[in-house]
Amino acid sequence: MPECSARVHHTETFGTVDGPGVRFVFFMQGCGLRCRYCHNPDSLDPNGGALWTLTQAEQEALRYRNFIQGVTFSGGEPLLQAEFVAQLSRRLAREGLPSAIDTAGAPDLRAAAPAIDAAQLLLLDVKAADSELARQLCGEGNERSFATLDYCEQTGKRVWLRHVLVPGWTLPSKQLTQLARRLRPYRCVELVELLPFHQLGAAKWATLGRPYPFRDMPPADPEAVEEAADLFAGMGFTVL
Repeated sequence: MPECSARVHHTETFGTVDGPGVRFVFFMQGCGLRCRYCHNPDSLDPNGGALWTLTQAEQEALRYRNFIQGVTFSGGEPLLQAEFVAQLSRRLAREGLPSAIDTAGAPDLRAAAPAIDAAQLLLLDVKAADSELARQLCGEGNERSFATLDYCEQTGKRVWLRHVLVPGWTLPSKQLTQLARRLRPYRCVELVELLPFHQLGAAKWATLGRPYPFRDMPPADPEAVEEAADLFAGMGFTVL
């Protein structure tokens, strides 16, 4: 039987914003969402990237084992290639390297569960508390994202909750309060990471010859971001 393989967009050897400590990051290819602010639009096509085998990926990550605290699967959407992520996570765990998965939680949970189980941590990007707003932002509602969060709660999987602050969309206090209230019952959520919207992905859209939906969107105001952090902290969350 051929060895399990997956399509990888690129790797990063010294990731510092993708989980605890310094991480080796696999940016997996393919995503079913179409977020208006996507900063990796070149990773959306499931047929892009390069084909990697488990052995290739394991050997590449292990080259840096003395300099990293773990491995993170990002993307794209890594849970679309859940079997590969699960098997590689288990291999790396045996070598003392824990894994994290940066995901929107949108893929079908039945297929994604083995990868979630094999990871030490989920970096779960919830687009919005309101499902219709999530659909307008990313082309899909939030039901599967919260089903993934429910699964983490049931299994005791650690979660770092990520949320992009988009002016006029997710940054208003009404939206943030709704999200914080919805998240409060989840004991698995260790911390909340609020990610201010920026324009750094616009150049990639231009390179692909595609119009950037948020080209006229201003970056998130620092004062509004600070207020958002205070709101979550005031409701008992640890904010990164």
